[in-house]
Amino acid sequence: MTKLNPKTLAIGALAGLTAALLVLGASMQPSFSAVLYAASALPILLVGLGWGNAAAISAVVTAAALGAIFISPSFALVMTLVTLLPAGWLSHLANLARPASELGGPDNLLAWYPLSDILLHLCGLVTFAVIVTGIMIGYGPEITDQMVDVLMASLQEQQPTFVPDPVATAQTKSLVVLMLPAIQGGIWVVMLFAAYYIATRIVVASGKSLRPREDIPSSLRMNRNSIFIFLAGLAATFMGGIPAMIGATVVGAFGAGFLMSGFAALHFRTRGKDWRLPALILSYLACTMMLPALFILVLGLADTRKAIALTPTKDADAPKQPDSEI
Repeated sequence: MTKLNPKTLAIGALAGLTAALLVLGASMQPSFSAVLYAASALPILLVGLGWGNAAAISAVVTAAALGAIFISPSFALVMTLVTLLPAGWLSHLANLARPASELGGPDNLLAWYPLSDILLHLCGLVTFAVIVTGIMIGYGPEITDQMVDVLMASLQEQQPTFVPDPVATAQTKSLVVLMLPAIQGGIWVVMLFAAYYIATRIVVASGKSLRPREDIPSSLRMNRNSIFIFLAGLAATFMGGIPAMIGATVVGAFGAGFLMSGFAALHFRTRGKDWRLPALILSYLACTMMLPALFILVLGLADTRKAIALTPTKDADAPKQPDSEI
């Protein structure tokens, strides 16, 4: 564990300042807000992965305090839930390791926290953050119905002959109220994992990483228990009301996790094939449509497992071992 000292805390505070500035920039540049919000997780992840929990805590506290002082306490709370806390927690999980002998492995190796479980935690944290944010803003049919009404009015202004069908409008309203939290949760899972991936590559390249570099196509899978959470969220979407909105958030966040694991499985299964590059390009382009994306998601659902990274202990002379799956 990294020793607590003023230098570590100062590095964390500097990362927190950077994260706060990125969030402030996101609030001032709506066109790049999503990218800047996701980028604000990078400083937290970098110091957490490279300098340990103390630096990550210092960064989170600093960024949250600056957000509360210069913007508002509610803004700082949302920023902490949506970006800072997930980033700090992911870096903590990534640095966890225990003797492989506790899992039935060799005595001279360390077993690192599985990437599948890290992704499970990320999906859960994003789900919680989106739900809390929705409660804070009073999200519900009252908000989304007004959005649909404004959209219909705009269409009528552009096309005076357009007459909205009341039944179709009602169906659109019931669909939008579930789609928005699902899309928000899914996008945020993907963007935060992208930030985690970039941070791990930077820290590994700098030589500060404790965790070994993992082969993402072979190790990025969802935890088996995620299937039950995903199915429970899917069932809740048919209940209506608040349970349906919560279920939609779960489906969006965990569905994004399965979608990413499906693409990882696709990358892994096409290795060494001559047609790999065009197949992957077509898969990513086709994923903008519902049916191909559903196929990739099912691929992720069908391949749930844990790939545990193993490294020698400090006193071991054995060479680095490849990932083992349990």
